[in-house]
Order: sequence, then C-alpha cells, then structure tokens
Amino acid sequence: MKNGRYRHYKGQDYIVIGVARHSETDEELVVYRPDYGDRSLWVRPLKMFIETVKVNDQHVPRFQFVRSEEDHPLADD
Repeated sequence: MKNGRYRHYKGQDYIVIGVARHSETDEELVVYRPDYGDRSLWVRPLKMFIETVKVNDQHVPRFQFVRSEEDHPLADD
C-alpha cells in the first residue's frame, strides 16, 4: 500500500503514514491521520481500509488513493 493522501468516500482527506502489525495477532493495520481537525493518529485494519462500501447501490472504495505527498507541489513548504 502506498503512503500518501487518500480520500474517504464521504469526502474528507487522510494521510497514510504506513502499515503496522498488531503485536498479538500480526494483523496489518494502516496508520493514518485526518488532514483536518486535530490530526491525531488512527489505525484501521488494512482489510477494512482497502475494502469497498455500498453507496447509492454502487460499490466504491472506502479510501481512494489521491497522491503521494512528495508529488504535491507544496510538499516542501
């Protein structure tokens, strides 16, 4: 999975920092933060992060990759 900016199907952007492993179950967890509000760190199981959800009778990605933050023209600011 690529690090960078993802858009949630409800419209907000999130920055994926990386993928970690749960110490007891070895489950892969996506470490990310919202690009709004307090920008605190969150984790979500990778399987859930990449799954599709049903919206208006259509299946859409829960999170859609937008770009890597290094590709953004203002990344160095």
